[in-house]
Amino acid sequence: QVQLVESGGGLVQAGGSLRLSCAASGSIYSIDEMGWYRQAPGMRRELITHITSRGSTYYVDSVKGRFTISRDNAKNTVYLQLNSLNPEDTAVYYCYADIMTNPYTNRAYWGRGTQVTVTS
Repeated sequence: QVQLVESGGGLVQAGGSLRLSCAASGSIYSIDEMGWYRQAPGMRRELITHITSRGSTYYVDSVKGRFTISRDNAKNTVYLQLNSLNPEDTAVYYCYADIMTNPYTNRAYWGRGTQVTVTS
């Protein structure tokens, strides 16, 4: 009953920018952490950034200074601004959210992913 839907992926040249969005909907009591993973072909899925409900953020070293995560709690939406993209950023980007559907139940939900392709 909870869905996460990503949007905003696409094809971009090196040095370009994209903005990803991920909206959570359904039976939501509250949302704690929200974030983004990515998975390149033949690679493991890796955590790249997350943000708490209070706005504290984490970034993996490879994206620091280039990617910015933000969220709109009123819209249950998390955003990822991707700047200075390079071909190594090519991957499927997945959002996740730690969601409580009632005061006692907390679990992680995942989006289906959005493809980001960076050409040189």
